[in-house]
Amino acid sequence: MGQLRRGDHGEWARHWQYEELPGLDLLRAHYVRHTFRRHSHEGFTLAAVSGGIEEMSLPEGVVRAGPGSVIMINPEVPHTARAGVPDGWTYATLYPSVELVSRIAEESGAPPGTPGFGETAVGDPHGAELIRGVHRAAEAGNALAADSLLRVTIARLLARHGGQLPSRAPQDAGARAAARARALLEARMADPPSLERLAQEVGTSPFALLRAFRAAYGMPPHTWLTDARVRRARRLLEGGGTPAETAIAVGFTDQPHLNRHFFTRIVGVPPGAYRRERAGRPPARQPDDGPAARWTAVVRTGRRGAPPGAPGPGTYPRSEPGRWAAPSAPRRSGTPRRGAPRGPGSPGGVPTRGAPVAADGPPAPYGAGGTPTLRPAAREVPPSLRPAAWEVPPPVCGLW
Repeated sequence: MGQLRRGDHGEWARHWQYEELPGLDLLRAHYVRHTFRRHSHEGFTLAAVSGGIEEMSLPEGVVRAGPGSVIMINPEVPHTARAGVPDGWTYATLYPSVELVSRIAEESGAPPGTPGFGETAVGDPHGAELIRGVHRAAEAGNALAADSLLRVTIARLLARHGGQLPSRAPQDAGARAAARARALLEARMADPPSLERLAQEVGTSPFALLRAFRAAYGMPPHTWLTDARVRRARRLLEGGGTPAETAIAVGFTDQPHLNRHFFTRIVGVPPGAYRRERAGRPPARQPDDGPAARWTAVVRTGRRGAPPGAPGPGTYPRSEPGRWAAPSAPRRSGTPRRGAPRGPGSPGGVPTRGAPVAADGPPAPYGAGGTPTLRPAAREVPPSLRPAAWEVPPPVCGLW
């Protein structure tokens, strides 16, 4: 369970760490218009798409992944990502460090060497369910299950789709110039030189440096610098730095410059939300895209771009027969909207954000001892909003 950031067009995302799983970042999100600019990761990317289509641009070309697909991206591989269909895509992602994957590979008896993956996107519904299982266990605070599932997931993906990363060829003059340029940019991140000055300092021409840098790192120097700034910004935010201080420290003009143009389009969430997650703020329920509890992301209404006939705040639209959509925020005045189910948590009985939510129904009232019950609230739900069965589906078993 954790902080859930909702945005326009029904988008939501959570990027966080579970303290019992060191060396791992987690992201669950539904994106519609959001795009990831070209970037790379220091560690691995393992993602399970559960809805829509994700379209990625990688060095080998464009890759599309739909429900039941597993995406595997090796460290330092530049890529972009965007929606491949108008409704966007929903996915759960694990970002294990190189050290974590290498340790699991060694424990599972993999051949010596740096482990990696030979395919970017594969149809592997069982592997996708394992990835989502890691998220569910971490969100529930079940350290034993989360750690066990994580190791089983990585070991299984390595056994089925993995191999050894190719050893790096000896560097030629262009690669050595690119490496020196990269070191200079990293040392002078807040005040980088121009391309011409940079080329002079490493002893080559601007066009030769551009070609060599792109060949070595998959992107030109200015794009690599933005990616490096965001990486450093993440470390500063994790250390407790404020977004405004962090923006200046890594060379951005101000916090909005960091937020709008770079951080969110590389990490997937704004710097403030990223920092709050790592500060251990109290979590809130987020939609579960796994088979144990199916949700439909909320479409924010009353804003430009809302679909015709979209439900208003405080209502619970049907997403499919017998299923509920995640509740939107109540009306600010606290006055219940006509036809809205009543429940605890706010004046007039309108459920508030963060109220306990049954896995397959609207917010459930608390019973004795704070345990959520599954009976409807005192006021009967209108027939048009009544689900076929008001019960929690059985948990998913046999994940491996």
